[in-house]
Amino acid sequence: MDAAEALLRERPFRELTVDDLMRRTGLSRPSFYVYFRDRHDLVLRVVERIGTELFEMSERWYSGTGEGSALIREAIDGVVGVFADHGPVLRALADAAADDPRVERAYTELIERFVTATARHIEREMAAGRVLPLDAEETANALTWMMERYLQLKLGRTPDVPAAPITEALATIWSRVLYGREPAV
Repeated sequence: MDAAEALLRERPFRELTVDDLMRRTGLSRPSFYVYFRDRHDLVLRVVERIGTELFEMSERWYSGTGEGSALIREAIDGVVGVFADHGPVLRALADAAADDPRVERAYTELIERFVTATARHIEREMAAGRVLPLDAEETANALTWMMERYLQLKLGRTPDVPAAPITEALATIWSRVLYGREPAV
């Protein structure tokens, strides 16, 4: 999977071949099929692995205790860090989703998991009186998909851009929308 990530940083998914991948690992082509059905199966596992990292960062807000906008900043900082580490790979996966129904389904399901978790957390925050009344589902959809697209544009092609302004912009948007104020520093 590391070799696949390295290749996806260099070229689009449609150009990824099992032969190139296995040359990178030093293993034989048949070895690939011990672990994966095809290259699509491999990419789905890459999506799952990076998705797990993203969810771990998001849990800082979903499960954290303390002031909401400070937790948002912490979670967004972590998510931006994952995108900084894996941006070109995530971009390749998003591009692959346009060409491959299995990858599209997996990538969309990954984003929808964030939408669902975010909507549930917004509902809990509203019930606790910390978030102004709003449509939790639509707000979660808008914020999550906006963030995904923004991160794709900023870090999907050039992951070496400074992360701090990206984190600041996203934390400000999320905090103002949900808590009606600037994010806590």
